[in-house]
Amino acid sequence: MGCVLGKYTTRRRQSRGGSSDRGQSSDEQTVTVTEAVNAAVRVKREKPATITTTSTTTQRQKATRDTGEFQVEDVQGATERRRPRPEASLKCQQGWPSWLMAVAGDAIGDWTPRRANTFEKLDKIGQGTYSNVYKARDLITGKIVALKKVRFDNLEPESVKFMAREILVLRRLDHPNVLKLEGLVTSRMSSSLYLVFEYMEHDLAGLVARQGVKFTEPQVKCYMTQLLSGLEHCHNHRVLHRDIKGSNLLIDNDGVLKIADFGLATFYDPDRKVPMTSRVVTLWYRPPELLLGATSYGVGVDLWSAGCILAELLAGKPIMPGRTEVEQLHKIFKLCGSPSEEYWKKSKLPNATLFKPQQPYKRCIAETFKDFPASSLPLIETLLSIDPDDRVTATAALNSEVSDFNLIICQASIYLFEDGFIF
Repeated sequence: MGCVLGKYTTRRRQSRGGSSDRGQSSDEQTVTVTEAVNAAVRVKREKPATITTTSTTTQRQKATRDTGEFQVEDVQGATERRRPRPEASLKCQQGWPSWLMAVAGDAIGDWTPRRANTFEKLDKIGQGTYSNVYKARDLITGKIVALKKVRFDNLEPESVKFMAREILVLRRLDHPNVLKLEGLVTSRMSSSLYLVFEYMEHDLAGLVARQGVKFTEPQVKCYMTQLLSGLEHCHNHRVLHRDIKGSNLLIDNDGVLKIADFGLATFYDPDRKVPMTSRVVTLWYRPPELLLGATSYGVGVDLWSAGCILAELLAGKPIMPGRTEVEQLHKIFKLCGSPSEEYWKKSKLPNATLFKPQQPYKRCIAETFKDFPASSLPLIETLLSIDPDDRVTATAALNSEVSDFNLIICQASIYLFEDGFIF
């Protein structure tokens, strides 16, 4: 087995969800989605009380057959033509709830919901503010998968919108280095929703933290190539991840890396400036413009995080572990230098007057990382540029010296994972 750079393909891959933290965001999906959410919630709140007789319930049960994998309507049950009952407004085509169809209908319209009883939970492997992640077995295929249970209130438009955006983003992406959403599980007994992903054995943060684990230069280059390839695909499809960090980069036993957890991701248009929240990206990987309150930004936020990951892989530990936003900015300025006067003037960032240092800091990346491979320094320098306009794109980074011969290295850097250790 080896660390292999996957080539882009339109063939769907089975995927799983990564870490489960989801932060609140102030930027909107679109006016259409927001109105659809409000309409769906209004329908549910105003639905009149309905008495369902036992005979009607029995007829509905008979008209539905369970295939063991999906719930589908029986052909014989469809012969009876009647006006839909009021409770039918809560269900849409193929068994999806109407509130979900209202916000993600285009993304899931060609799918059929999986039943919760077709999976067996084996272990809880992650927990966040808005979701839990379980290792599970698909009882139909026998495969091990990851189930991400999303917590939300389908009576609250904002809660539904955040949940739906992750589904919409995942359905737009299709790349070997991006975890692909393979299905959704709905429950008859509650408003629970599970996202089904491929199970991945490791995450990059866990491997970096293991004592005695030291990544070789070929392995670092290989992982960075896969990370940049995945980001290139996201950015080409106008998606910002906004939470690139080691625990969201999953790795299987063949060394394939996949970007996971799109809970903070959003769509963006580089030609149309729309205010977005600055309260995204985990603190250690958050770029200075977000710490300074920027609400207009682009792919540079993900590229800064990628630069932090590159340096972390080579150093064997996080390079700027701040405890507060003030301390994080101080660590950034000490390593990368403080912004120039020109940058302060053109950026007009909200928190500039609060955090602008009294004395300028000198940039010292080359001195700090003097023991790093020489080929890595040019890319680290540009990815960790204070001015986001000076950071290269993922496409440009893939053509840099650090990944110039990555494909050969990825195929040649053979190693195995056994009991969590790299050999």
